[in-house]
Amino acid sequence: MTKPDFLENQVKKNIFIGIGSNLGNKKHNIESAKFLLQSNGVVIRNCSSYYITPSWPDPKKPEFLNIVVDIETKLLVNDLLNLCNFIEKHLGRKRFVKNEPRTCDIDIIDYDRLIINSANSSKLVLPHPKLSSRNFVLLPLFEISKNWIHPKSKINIVNLINLLKEKDLTTIKKI
Repeated sequence: MTKPDFLENQVKKNIFIGIGSNLGNKKHNIESAKFLLQSNGVVIRNCSSYYITPSWPDPKKPEFLNIVVDIETKLLVNDLLNLCNFIEKHLGRKRFVKNEPRTCDIDIIDYDRLIINSANSSKLVLPHPKLSSRNFVLLPLFEISKNWIHPKSKINIVNLINLLKEKDLTTIKKI
């Protein structure tokens, strides 16, 4: 893999990203994504366990394997987004239909507590707009950052987990 051109900046950031897969060798896909992130200016400081969840919105599709990773990088937020998209594509992700099974999905969950609204960016909203309702983000995030607080709502991770529906708590498995 050749390196993209946008990999040099000055200040390191504290960031949480989610990595998931529901096609092919899911664990290998996630480990490959981690390797490619590390090969391109990202330091992995901590990584959650793997979590299995049903596919959403259609649970008949292959189940997902997910992790959350605590990283630091000198990359600016849009450069990190470009790198994540580059890695997804390199690992075979096709973006034809929303919510279709995919080899790799990388989402920026929290980029150094930065808040970006859709009015400011056509590609990126931070913190991730759906993270508060996603068991596969909240539980692994809690595992590696028990004191994390949502940058926008200011709700701590324990209270966010307590707001999940019972089904969301019973359909996720830590492996």
